[in-house]
Amino acid sequence: MMIDGPMLVFGGPYSNLQATRAVLAEAARRGIPPSRILCTGDVVAYGADAAACCDLVMASGIAVLAGNCEEQLAEAAEDCGCGFEEGTACDLLSRSWYAHANAEVTPAQRDWMRGLPKRIVLALPDGRRLAVLHGGATETSRFLFASAPGDVLAGEIAATGCDGVIAGHCGLPFAHRIGDGLWLNAGAVGMPADDGTPRVWFSVLTPAAEGLRVEILPLDYDHAGAAAAMRAARLPEGYAAALAIGLWPSCDVLPPAERARRGQPLAPVALMW
Repeated sequence: MMIDGPMLVFGGPYSNLQATRAVLAEAARRGIPPSRILCTGDVVAYGADAAACCDLVMASGIAVLAGNCEEQLAEAAEDCGCGFEEGTACDLLSRSWYAHANAEVTPAQRDWMRGLPKRIVLALPDGRRLAVLHGGATETSRFLFASAPGDVLAGEIAATGCDGVIAGHCGLPFAHRIGDGLWLNAGAVGMPADDGTPRVWFSVLTPAAEGLRVEILPLDYDHAGAAAAMRAARLPEGYAAALAIGLWPSCDVLPPAERARRGQPLAPVALMW
């Protein structure tokens, strides 16, 4: 897949229909066609509208990577495969939203999920390549946050055989230069970034003469409507409340550095790679 013009990348629609509509509308506003839009997976998760969100993404014509939720739902597995430690708050909360999603998705949607790629490679005009992963190079549900040691991220990049990585899964956007390489978490649109604001995040990649311009940008959307839909579906209140207050109901998965930054509003990022 060639990056021959501005490309919009986002992760984690998470069954949040309002946010998914908003990010697709943002792409249209920017003049970015579906052929240059990419989702890093987990179309279905915490939100109320698993089937409708799938239908929207399936009809959109964008490229979609298989997240752990797609892998699990494709086979009607018993849990989300998110990598939550058993008995933690995230694990206990996931049982409710996963059961809701598993009941909503259709056989046709499971077939679609089963056919999604586990990796997509993006080619730049200068010959460099970016591997698009959901979590890690060999583990779909591996959590890799901004505080991950550089040698760990470098090892993941090397395992792909590419020059950089675009990933999702952890839900928090960041961009790091790793030597000559790049690690980008493009952000998630279905849940705030635990920064005390209801904004969600996406990325835009723009090829230029001097390299690749990478932007991580905020998105406003109808979070009140998404929360109301979650409450109507009797989903866990913690995640519904998070859409407005911008704080996750649990920080079980967060490393110490990310825990220390909870509630601190993120700023947009722009760098050249």
